[in-house]
Amino acid sequence: MILLIRAELLKIRSTRMWIGMLALSLGFTLLGLVFYIALAGAEMNGEEGIPPVTDPDTVRGFYASASGGVLFMMILGIIGITGEYRHQTITQAFLTTPRRGRLLAAKLISYFLFGAAFGVATVAFTVAVALPALAIKGGSTSLLDNDVPVILGGTVLAMALYSLVGLGLGALIRNQIAAIIVAVGWVQLVEAIITFALPEAGQWLPAGAVRAITRTTGGFGGGGDLATLPAWGGVLLLLGYGMAFAAVAMVTTVRRDIT
Repeated sequence: MILLIRAELLKIRSTRMWIGMLALSLGFTLLGLVFYIALAGAEMNGEEGIPPVTDPDTVRGFYASASGGVLFMMILGIIGITGEYRHQTITQAFLTTPRRGRLLAAKLISYFLFGAAFGVATVAFTVAVALPALAIKGGSTSLLDNDVPVILGGTVLAMALYSLVGLGLGALIRNQIAAIIVAVGWVQLVEAIITFALPEAGQWLPAGAVRAITRTTGGFGGGGDLATLPAWGGVLLLLGYGMAFAAVAMVTTVRRDIT
């Protein structure tokens, strides 16, 4: 199993796709941070927009920007399984390791570990930008207050689990383009509509779990009125989604014809 995991990790690293996804994740995170840096404490149309950096919600929003890149880890997971079918490398993999369950388990573990590393890189980048920005604007620079450890740790976990969601979705929808379109549409459109129309239902979606973990309740992390679960509830919910999609990946790949 260890050799299979190493082989899967090497397979991920052997392409440049993960570099592109990481760059997009960092870029998306930077956009969120720039938004907070520029507008924290500023007035818009005579009304206060985002509270100043002395407000705990704003501090949490700075660090919660790191979670904006989960979509790109999910896309990497989709590509990781659909690419195997697209280029027919899955056939060679199953001929080398006939026990499909072991190979799929190794892939799931590998992407979970890679997703966690992906999350650590995003979190480190966020801290590197947020700390000096908060210091300049007079906000708290402590990484132990305002639920910051929960937000950063939860972001790493979210990245790891979203990779499993991507693998499960990719195994269910083998067409790579279709799977990516579904993922982007769900994250960027469907979840937003459901959360806006039915806040009580929205808190049980994957985005609701991330929102609970990162302690953000509004559109930009600043004290909105969206219903949210407690942080531990968000962790359990996201774990449930990750395990459910991992099961989907396992069942669909083991039972389906690969040709």
